[in-house]
Amino acid sequence: MPAETAKQFEALEASAQTLLSVFTRAGYEAVSPAIIQPAGVFLDVVGETLRARTYVFTDPDGDELCMRPDLTVPTCRLHVERHPEAAIPAKYSYNGPAFRFQPMGGDLAHTREFRQTGIESFGNANREQAEAEVVATIAGGLATAGLTGYALRFGDLGLLRAILRAADMPARWRRRLTHHFWHPPAFQAELKRLTTSPGAVSEHIPKPLREALDPDDPEAAESAVAAYLDTNGIEALGARTTAEITECLLDRVADARAEPLPARTAALIQSYVGIVVPARQSPERVRALAAEMGINIEAAVGAHEWRLELMSRAGVDLDRATFSAEFGRALQYYTGFVFEVVTKDLGPRSPVAGGGRYDHLLKAVGAPGHVPAVGAAVHTDRLLAALNGDAP
Repeated sequence: MPAETAKQFEALEASAQTLLSVFTRAGYEAVSPAIIQPAGVFLDVVGETLRARTYVFTDPDGDELCMRPDLTVPTCRLHVERHPEAAIPAKYSYNGPAFRFQPMGGDLAHTREFRQTGIESFGNANREQAEAEVVATIAGGLATAGLTGYALRFGDLGLLRAILRAADMPARWRRRLTHHFWHPPAFQAELKRLTTSPGAVSEHIPKPLREALDPDDPEAAESAVAAYLDTNGIEALGARTTAEITECLLDRVADARAEPLPARTAALIQSYVGIVVPARQSPERVRALAAEMGINIEAAVGAHEWRLELMSRAGVDLDRATFSAEFGRALQYYTGFVFEVVTKDLGPRSPVAGGGRYDHLLKAVGAPGHVPAVGAAVHTDRLLAALNGDAP
């Protein structure tokens, strides 16, 4: 190993061990999930963006495997293996490599192999308390490692869902907007389509099939779809079942029969996702918007406000925190509060740390039901770059 490479590795390992020491002292048990994981689990839960960047291969037995693209999912699998009921409270920490394809070739802050040092908390029903603890623990680890100049960015998918639930629209539109939230341009395009021509996508369905689909009779519709695919020699694409294809087509047909989303409702949703304010001001700002919309989302706003209070009590400096309503992180398994740690030199495209709540993930990897879960990881290579003043 070249001397410079050895020196960099030693510095990286030292930073990781500093973080891990902070995490274990805070009560997070150190674990080492396997690097090679079943591919199907990851491809189902990480979302389209990361799915395309996961290294997947088939072993000699024909099993599809992958090099883990993060350590959260492997830690969830480890917990379910230990505790099949999964709801038992547990806190874990880890330090190890993860692997992601870099479509632009990568740079110092975006390497194909990188180190994650993080924490995961399972089964704590006191959600805001668990979230505040995770943020405070990560902040404490970064401070101990020597990082001082950084900013925090907060988001809350729970607030978005509360606003969409309160808005007057079909449930399928809420699901679709929530799904597209991970990609702001797609979210904006979908919101515009629902406001102007919600039925436009149904025009791409062949007329004989479109006329055979009745949203009020999904069983007959599935039979019609199966017959159409068989008659025309069309194979189902990817892992989608006939039932899933039918559900999508019925949504499009139902859209064609629906009135457009009122422009006022769309404008107010736009107003929400446009909110970017200092974190301390965010509860007041969201409350004002809810009052303007004439909706009651106080439970979600109150939870957001209480989380901020608990963070402040835990020592998190909220003066360096911004709330961005459009911020949702790239991993689609997040279900609520999310956050990132950003430095000036590396910028928002290369956060030093990040995480959030993911209450559905443990069930996706084998738990019998949903389990409260929240965690975060430090991108240790970026931390070292930030400490050294190295920008890509």
